[in-house]
Amino acid sequence: MVNTLAPEPTGRAPVPRSAGASGSAGDRSGRIRHRHRQAVVACLFLAPTLLFYAVFLALPLGFALLLSLSRWAGFDLGDIEPVGLDNFAGLFADGSTFLVPVLSNTLLFALGTVALALAGSVLVATCIEKLRRQGLWRTLYFLPIVTTVVAVGNVWKYMYEPGGLVNGVLNALGLGSVAFLQDADTALPSLVVVQAWASLGSAILVLTAGLKSVPASYYEAAALDGAGPVTVFWRITLPLLRPSLLFVCVTQFLTGLQSFALIIVMTGGGPGDATDVAALEMYRQAFSYGEWGTASAAAFVLFLVVLAVTLAQLWFFRRKGEDA
Repeated sequence: MVNTLAPEPTGRAPVPRSAGASGSAGDRSGRIRHRHRQAVVACLFLAPTLLFYAVFLALPLGFALLLSLSRWAGFDLGDIEPVGLDNFAGLFADGSTFLVPVLSNTLLFALGTVALALAGSVLVATCIEKLRRQGLWRTLYFLPIVTTVVAVGNVWKYMYEPGGLVNGVLNALGLGSVAFLQDADTALPSLVVVQAWASLGSAILVLTAGLKSVPASYYEAAALDGAGPVTVFWRITLPLLRPSLLFVCVTQFLTGLQSFALIIVMTGGGPGDATDVAALEMYRQAFSYGEWGTASAAAFVLFLVVLAVTLAQLWFFRRKGEDA
């Protein structure tokens, strides 16, 4: 009699439990070796970049931090004398010019540059978008970017002279000459105009790309609703340009806070200390007075100011984006 409950033969012998376990352990070991090889290859590819940042970023940053807590004349490393936080205290002590006028001039210069460059670039980029041969116009406005700062500063310096082009135009309009760079009241605003003009090109390129990313259907819908050009600009163009405006604001503000070459070419910080800014003051403290500790401390204070301003800008734009 056939037993119907007996299992049918499978045709292969059962795999011992120990063999299966050893195979699973072998697979895990192979995966671990493969990941280890991948990590080694990744480190080898990253090694040049990491070495570059270690030599040109990490080491100078650490040395600057050491100098900010020390007194050093800039010659023999054995002469470095630890002084703790005295350099930072000296920047904010009574009679120090770091807060006023150096840091205040730096902030005013950066704010003025951002305001003029942002307003001018938005206006020019919007106009270029409606013109023919847009590439030609963008190239013309971008030329100051590829021109050296020394050349730009010297050209504008001669234009600001009493017998220069700017005063010639004012005289032709029946106005008197202005001592743009020789008067303490007009020197800093004059530099702001030059810095804003020189940075228009990059801002225009960014904003032009942002304008081209706005869907044409939005403008068509606005035209059907009877919206005018001003309404379209404020209700459609400007809100959709917010990411591009954020980028321009942050980059322009960073450039303004770190400006040095243009100011030293055009005014050298004068007249008096009317155009003395943080980067120029750090240069003077280190290379003119031999106070490397004070210069390093000022650099870290400027870094904190830049960080705070950048975070504030990011928070403001993100908040406006959420509200919108």
